[in-house]
Amino acid sequence: MNMLLWVLQVLGALLYGSSGVMKVFMFDKVSHDVPSFGALPKRAWILLGILELVCVIGLIVPDVFHWHLSLTILSATVLAVESLVFIGVHIKYREVAPTILSGVLGLVMAFIAYGRMVVEPVL
Repeated sequence: MNMLLWVLQVLGALLYGSSGVMKVFMFDKVSHDVPSFGALPKRAWILLGILELVCVIGLIVPDVFHWHLSLTILSATVLAVESLVFIGVHIKYREVAPTILSGVLGLVMAFIAYGRMVVEPVL
């Protein structure tokens, strides 16, 4: 189970990392093709991107260094909640593929949080 959680943490970190980088550094380029980016001001999207990047670090670094391991659970939980919010936004703009992706990523993050808290505790 520990190996599965690690694989999911790394994959989640890669996906959320790329999403955060796009929101922070490439917003103008990617926002033209996605109608839901109009739901929030540019500054809010950039802050969400920064939050994603911080959580990406929280998914990996605490476990690697066995330091404040509860940060992994917190990071996964924050990303799961963010995914729920994005599901609502994507539904409002009738974006099917992003809705499904957000749902899957949210479930994966919730599974990581549950797995690290209950099944394979890191504390």
